[in-house]
Amino acid sequence: MITKRTIILGAASAAFAALAATARADAAASAFVRGIYGAYKGKSAKGVGLDGDAALRRYFEPSLAALISKDRKQAARRHEAPKLDGDPFVDAQDWDISDFDIAVNDTAAGKATATVKFINQGEAATVVLDLVMVKDDWRIYDITWMHDGKPETLRGQFAR
Repeated sequence: MITKRTIILGAASAAFAALAATARADAAASAFVRGIYGAYKGKSAKGVGLDGDAALRRYFEPSLAALISKDRKQAARRHEAPKLDGDPFVDAQDWDISDFDIAVNDTAAGKATATVKFINQGEAATVVLDLVMVKDDWRIYDITWMHDGKPETLRGQFAR
């Protein structure tokens, strides 16, 4: 016989399980983003290398990695600079960053947003990463930067 107590205990257990899953997702997404930005700290930081397709797939979800790769190959054939002409994680070609303020928030199941704030060479910057779960790993779905007071996105660069 199902009692009121059994229903309440079941609901509470489900709520705690959902909270635990969210906390694990937040921790994993945060670790992914912190791993990226750790490569940019300090005067001689090298950043994240995005030279090959494997590196692109390590950080970006498959369709965005494919867009970046395709654009690079087309630009090379035309002897032009690719549309992504700088480092997308810091929105610059050069950097000198001592610290990052990273806030990660779940937006839906398997999706999160990371807001990264930092000072690069004396200029305040904010980069927003839209994250998605691909299989069991977090990947970047899009990146948003502010240029002249207007938001611009990585995906938007390839739509032009």
